[in-house]
Amino acid sequence: MKKGIYSFLFLIFAILFVGNSCQSSNSADRKEPESEEITDLKKILKDGKLRVLMENSTTSYFIYRGKKMGFEYEILREFADELGVVLEVKVVDNLDDMIPMIKKGEGDLIACNFTFTKSRKTDIEFSEPYLRTPQVLIQRYPEDWSKMKDKELAKHLVLSPEQLTQKKVHIWKNSSYYNRLINLQEETGDTIFLEEVDGNIGTEELIEMTSEGMIDYTVAEQNIALANQKFYPNLHISTLLSVQQKICFGLRKNNPILKARLDKFISIFSKKVSYKYLKKKYFEMSAISSSSKFKPGNIKRGEISPYDAIFKQVAQKYGFDWRILASVSYHESRFNPNARGFGGAYGMMQFMPSTGPKYGVYPSSPPSVQIEGGMKKIAKDFQSWSHIPDEEQRFKFTLATYNAGKGHVQDAQRLAEKYGLNTEIWDENVEKMMLNLSKQSYYRDPVVKNGAHHGGVTYRYVKDIYGRYLEWKEAVH
Repeated sequence: MKKGIYSFLFLIFAILFVGNSCQSSNSADRKEPESEEITDLKKILKDGKLRVLMENSTTSYFIYRGKKMGFEYEILREFADELGVVLEVKVVDNLDDMIPMIKKGEGDLIACNFTFTKSRKTDIEFSEPYLRTPQVLIQRYPEDWSKMKDKELAKHLVLSPEQLTQKKVHIWKNSSYYNRLINLQEETGDTIFLEEVDGNIGTEELIEMTSEGMIDYTVAEQNIALANQKFYPNLHISTLLSVQQKICFGLRKNNPILKARLDKFISIFSKKVSYKYLKKKYFEMSAISSSSKFKPGNIKRGEISPYDAIFKQVAQKYGFDWRILASVSYHESRFNPNARGFGGAYGMMQFMPSTGPKYGVYPSSPPSVQIEGGMKKIAKDFQSWSHIPDEEQRFKFTLATYNAGKGHVQDAQRLAEKYGLNTEIWDENVEKMMLNLSKQSYYRDPVVKNGAHHGGVTYRYVKDIYGRYLEWKEAVH
């Protein structure tokens, strides 16, 4: 009898032991995702870098005058600083690849002006929104629009969503814009002709194509439209197509620790003055944000500006024609010592905050110091192109460098060489490739080291400044 009782108790103990073992094993299985949840943040801190998948665009990440910039880039640089790690940018050429890449672990965050949508939420997690903005229609103003009265101008523009029916709109097929236009067709009960484009053609390239007349309409978030209107002033961007939408960073699912840390940062940072300045810097400042009270002088009497004496004195000191220095200053600021421009550029010669001090120029510097600093920069750029034999072409490379930074000009040179053009001639050669630096099919080329650039801006910059210089050279002595 006792033997039977002992056998029974042993059987019960064995069952309980195995059950507990299985339960422990199952518990461990259930905890595995929890351990995976903290892997990302732990790995970021251990590796000392935050890897971000970014778009090469004005709102995300770009290089301007040799400086890394972008609204999202500057926000995430602050976040990386808070974590005590380095921000590592991986530019993704095709936006359709963003979600697959983040899911594969090729980056820690997505930053490409990503709109929160239910369909995307099934694949990835979103941070708290760092911006809310509506979608707007991008369209060209008609020729001579500035001379038209409002009623006449209205006849040429789509001013309400209903007027977009029976129009052709080029749109990224996997974007929130596409979904919005599908819904708009339902709301209006009429057809909008949607021309689908792949993710390898970015929103900013479509905006440029609209400006150039290659297409008639596209759609973008209002912040993207505002950031680009300074480059393409012939665009109308005021027709709203949606309510305010959430713009967020993307993360892999099941990473609550990283998300919580990022959400807390966004909540605090979005209330700071530095965040408000970033919004103003990228979405409100024009090429020259403060209009100048100075106008060109009386050319017939040999006057260009109130600062002619300074231009002459400084240019002579460096062995340059004072009229080209004046032409640069006129284009940059309309001779306004207090001008504020894109990217935080300041003064008569529009120095970037990271560049001006190298030439002794600060926002509070007097005009004489600003002009001499600009002359030093031009002289340095001119010397850097000493291998260009023709002086006129060398001046044009110098002007392009002053505007875009040498890296982008060298990218245009490398493209020129690849396509059989003369790398030492700006006109009809390197300038052609500068124009192409805004197109993904060119700036994704392995020979391009500095990414996308609004090449049309630099192209016009060189033509305008050098053309004005030639006119002043004839008229003013």
